[in-house]
Amino acid sequence: MYNKTDLKNKLESIHRKSYPAYKSLRGSYTFGDFVLSIDHVQGDPFAAPSSLHVELPLAKAGFPEKYFEGRHTKTALEDLILRKFSRALDQYSFKAKGSGKSGLISTSRPGPEVMRRTAVEFTEKLLIVRFEVGFPANGRTINAQELEKILLDFLPQIVKKCLYYQAWDKRLVQEGFELAENQQKIREVLEERKLVAFCANGSILPRKSGVSSQPLKDAVAFESPKSMELAIDLPFGGSIFGMGIPEGVTLIIGGGYHGKSTLLQALEQGVYNHVKGDGREYVITRVNALKLRAEDGRAVSNLDLSLFIHDLPNGKDTHCFSTEDASGSTSQAAGVMEGIEAGTSCFLIDEDTSATNFLVRDAFMQRVVSGEQEPITPFIARVRDLYEKAGISTILVAGSSGAFFHVADTIIQMDAYRPKDVKAKVQELLPEYPSVDFKCNTEPFVLPSEKRMFEMERKAKRHGRGDREERIKTKVMGTDGFSIEHNMVDLRYVEQLIDSEQMAALAAILKYIVKKGAVSMEMQVLVAEICSLLEKKGMTDFVDGALSCGYAYPRKEEIFMMLDRFRRG
Repeated sequence: MYNKTDLKNKLESIHRKSYPAYKSLRGSYTFGDFVLSIDHVQGDPFAAPSSLHVELPLAKAGFPEKYFEGRHTKTALEDLILRKFSRALDQYSFKAKGSGKSGLISTSRPGPEVMRRTAVEFTEKLLIVRFEVGFPANGRTINAQELEKILLDFLPQIVKKCLYYQAWDKRLVQEGFELAENQQKIREVLEERKLVAFCANGSILPRKSGVSSQPLKDAVAFESPKSMELAIDLPFGGSIFGMGIPEGVTLIIGGGYHGKSTLLQALEQGVYNHVKGDGREYVITRVNALKLRAEDGRAVSNLDLSLFIHDLPNGKDTHCFSTEDASGSTSQAAGVMEGIEAGTSCFLIDEDTSATNFLVRDAFMQRVVSGEQEPITPFIARVRDLYEKAGISTILVAGSSGAFFHVADTIIQMDAYRPKDVKAKVQELLPEYPSVDFKCNTEPFVLPSEKRMFEMERKAKRHGRGDREERIKTKVMGTDGFSIEHNMVDLRYVEQLIDSEQMAALAAILKYIVKKGAVSMEMQVLVAEICSLLEKKGMTDFVDGALSCGYAYPRKEEIFMMLDRFRRG
């Protein structure tokens, strides 16, 4: 291993040479307490920045062991360090000058959600922090003196300020630990008390705007209806009070702009922990809850849709259904079946983003178009069975159809962002509005018995000299999806994917599968193997070369959704 003097000498030796000479810097350099590794060097000053990481022994970093003993507290500490490290890098970014990306210093920039990321990771012995640097140049001529500023001057200052416990405000670290412990306790209570979600009194649910994750200033604070209020004893801070949403079928109603969708959006993002000050840090939802919506034009592969779609006029078998261009109702039926396969315990649905003919059919329409003529069994006819026979709850936002009143266990009305329990009021009115028999001409509720296979016939191509494998290219499009070998995987409507780094991780996972060549495996087995690798070895096996910053670990449910939307062949 080299030392920082060796790095300084190397920099002096390549100053004013052509840009490719920077590649000679690759390697590891000890700075005393920490080691700097230059993992990948960009090809020119206009290319993606170079990848570097810092390693610091845990004993030197000095953070108390209790902070990274549990996965939830370890992730919280990693997130806290990342936010401070990212802010520190911003203070020095582009202070070194040059062409293109010269002088850029950056790492991951998390939103309010706390996620496990590759940017900062604790291993058994090390604290590892990954980041990017734009190696400076004038034109395409190396300016090593500017890089020397970054690596030998700026970086040691940043490491000293961010990666040593002695430099931290101990109160902030403890607060992050306590919040993570409290959030984990609430998640455990959800299971114990048969709840699917909890929303604490005082939470701020509205966001600043449709494109902002910041809480809305002067927003109405959430306050649970007394009939639904419960207390949870937390490890830190005493008891917390809020609304518990029980298992079963929950209906969220109310007039337009009164907060129905705002509540649902908070619940769908409650699968992630949130940072202090976000307003939703104590909005907690079952970690495997799944948001469903219509996705016109999506691909469906070998799914048993017979619970919802059957007796098609063209005679096509819906027990093993495939299409390259699904309708809204077919896509939403597919989403339900995929969620069942993924093991979800709660569906989250908004009427506004659903296919109307999938959710419900009114009595008049049933009189005109008889059951024998309608191949779609609406969701309302299955929602009770999904809970009673499959253990899957549903939280549904409805603004126009009252049909779901007849099947709901819990009914919440949002009135100017204030929730009200109106179940008793609705029960008084139900006799005036008889329910429709949605189960006439409906197939029995039977979950698919055969395990679905993930089939891919692609063989790894070879080209060029020797037996070198082809390079498989992926390109991430923010949170919309990614392309692999010019094949777009459209994930725009998988709404719980909220970070482009999750998308980058999914692209890497799919690339790993594609590189294997032909695959024939049960979908559940394949996803289980991927999740096991992620838990044991992180993203290491899914990337080419050294691991960089820029990946956030997806949930198991998103891995299922990604594989289902991959048009393979």
